[in-house]
Amino acid sequence: MPLLEVNDVHAYYGNIHALKGVSLTVEKGEIVTLIGGNGAGKTTTLRTITGLMKPRDGHVIFDNEDVSKYPAHAWVSRGIAMVPEGRGVFAKLSVEENLELGAFHRNDKENIKDDIEKSYEMFPRLGERRTQLAGTMSGGEQQMLAVTRALMSKPRLLLMDEPSMGLAPVLVDVIFEAIERINQEGMTVLLVEQNAHMALQIANRGYVLQTGQIVLTDKADVLQKDPTVQKAYLGIE
Repeated sequence: MPLLEVNDVHAYYGNIHALKGVSLTVEKGEIVTLIGGNGAGKTTTLRTITGLMKPRDGHVIFDNEDVSKYPAHAWVSRGIAMVPEGRGVFAKLSVEENLELGAFHRNDKENIKDDIEKSYEMFPRLGERRTQLAGTMSGGEQQMLAVTRALMSKPRLLLMDEPSMGLAPVLVDVIFEAIERINQEGMTVLLVEQNAHMALQIANRGYVLQTGQIVLTDKADVLQKDPTVQKAYLGIE
C-alpha cells in the first residue's frame, strides 16, 4: 500500500471548484513532486491532504487509514508535517524556540535536544543564530528553519510548499540538497514547487496539475523529456 493515497478528491472555495477529482499516490521513501502554474491547485492539494481544507468528495488515505475526517491539528501526531509556503516561522521567537515548538507533541526531551543539534548540523547557519529572533533572519535562513522545525516532529511524510520561493539561486541549491539528504535518510517527501526543473531533478515521480486536475503523471526523468512539460514549465521550446 502507498504511504499516502489521494482518491478522487474534490475541494471547493465557496462555489469555486478548486480540485476536480485529484488522485495521486506517494510510496514510502519517494520524493514526489506536484508541478503546475499559479492557480493550478498545488497548494490546495496540500491543504486538503493536511486537513486545512475538507474535501467535499473523495478520500485521503495515510498509512492505510482514511484520515479525511481528522482535524488539521491531529495530523502532526499521526506522522505528517508541512513546510508551508511563506515559511510561517514564529517571528518573535528565537531559532531554538521555533525548533522546540516543532517538537511540541513529543515527550522525549533528551532526544529533542539531540534533534535540535542535528538541525544545526544540517544548516550550520542556524546554529550560529540559535538565539536570534526568527523574524530578523533572511528568507533563506527562515526557510532552513521552516524545514528543520517540521522535521522536529519526527514525521513519516514531509509536505513542502514552494520551498524555493523568493530565494537566491545559491540558497535554492542549499535547500534542494537538504531535501535530497533527508530523503536519502528515509524521509518520504511530497513537494509542491514552481521551479519544475529543480523539482524534477530530485524527484522520483511527478504529477502535472492544471486548473484543479492532474493532466499528466510519470517518472520524473520521463516528464523532463516530455515536450509539453518542457515548453510549459521548463522554458524549453
